[in-house]
This record gives sequence, C-alpha cells and structure tokens, in this order.
Amino acid sequence: MKPTDPPSSARVLVLLAHPDLHRSRVNRRLAQAARDLPPGRVEVRDLYALYPDYALDVAAEQAALSAADLVVWLHPIQWYAPPALMKLWIDEVLTLGWAYGHGGDALQGKDLWLACSTGAREEAYHPTGYNRHFFDAFLPPLEQTAALCGLRFLPPLVLHGAHALDAPQIEAHAALFAQRLASYPDWPELATLPDCEACVTPDQDRPRSGDVAALS
Repeated sequence: MKPTDPPSSARVLVLLAHPDLHRSRVNRRLAQAARDLPPGRVEVRDLYALYPDYALDVAAEQAALSAADLVVWLHPIQWYAPPALMKLWIDEVLTLGWAYGHGGDALQGKDLWLACSTGAREEAYHPTGYNRHFFDAFLPPLEQTAALCGLRFLPPLVLHGAHALDAPQIEAHAALFAQRLASYPDWPELATLPDCEACVTPDQDRPRSGDVAALS
C-alpha cells in the first residue's frame, strides 16, 4: 500500500495469547506494533489479560469475530501447539451451529493468519533436527480448524529462535507485522490462494442440543 492510497476498510482482529506477556520479547512487541497502527481498523484482544480466570465471554468473542475480515492468532508455540487459553478459546468460541456445522456460517469467507514464535531455531524444525519435522508438519490441526469454520488459512508468519534474537531483529519483525496488518487485504499472494474448501459436518457426527449422553 502506498502512502497516497486510501486506507482499506477491512477490519483486523488480533487475538493475543501469551501466558507471561511481561517477560515476552517478541509477542509483546508485535502486539504493541499492532496497537500503534491508526485507530479504528485493528483491534487487539489480550486473552490472558481479559480472562485471567479462563472464564471466556463467548458472546463478546463471537461479536469481535463477526466484525473482523482478518483474524490473527498471535502467540508463542508451546509444546508444538498454541498456549492453553488459546486452545480453550477455540474450544468454547467456535461453537457448533455458529462457527461450523448446520447453520454455522458466521465465519465463512474470512481469513485467518497465524503469527507465532518459537523458542527453537529454524534448524530444529527439520528431519535431522531434534524436533524431527519441518515446522509445517505441526500446523494441520490449526489449518483444519480454520477449514471447518470456513476460514481461509493464510501462510503463517513464523519467527524462530525468539530467545536468541537481538533488538534490531525483533524490531524488523514487528515492522513487517505492522506493515502486513496495515496493508491487508492488499497482499500479492492472496490473489493466488484458493478459497477455503467446504468441510460439511454431518449432523450425526455432533450431539443433539441438550443430549448430554451423546457427548464424547
């Protein structure tokens, strides 16, 4: 986006999930970079600050999602997965009949962007490294979560080796993150990405309303 271009009207929701944010070097800086953007287009929701007791306000979270065109999951990777509160958010907010399943089309056509960091260096995510797989091998659960909800899963922004990065490296990454948020949806790669493939959930695969015995 050029400085003379009119700002996009797309709305961006950044869901920050870091269990120890005051000690964070990367996620805290990226969250601040998002907050420093011109107001009115980007909303940052710090899940651990909002819900220190893990008691999510599902209606509030769904309302924030409904207003967004781009949803960003901003968090560190812990044990090859999102932090606990981010997983709880997925479990409780992406409900049957709202986000997926019969009548669950609230998120259809939106984009999901993972912006994450790892403690391990990139070389560790390799068949010859101690994590034994490329980093992409750990993403299918998140990709499928997006697909089931009709969200297009965009190529993630990953920063490896967060513990060892110096300040200029973190600042450069934060600037890139902010530029991407500010320029969405004018990302060149979006023109070549296919729409999210429909994942129809059969009714018999989900419990009937109020049927506690059917829960797995």
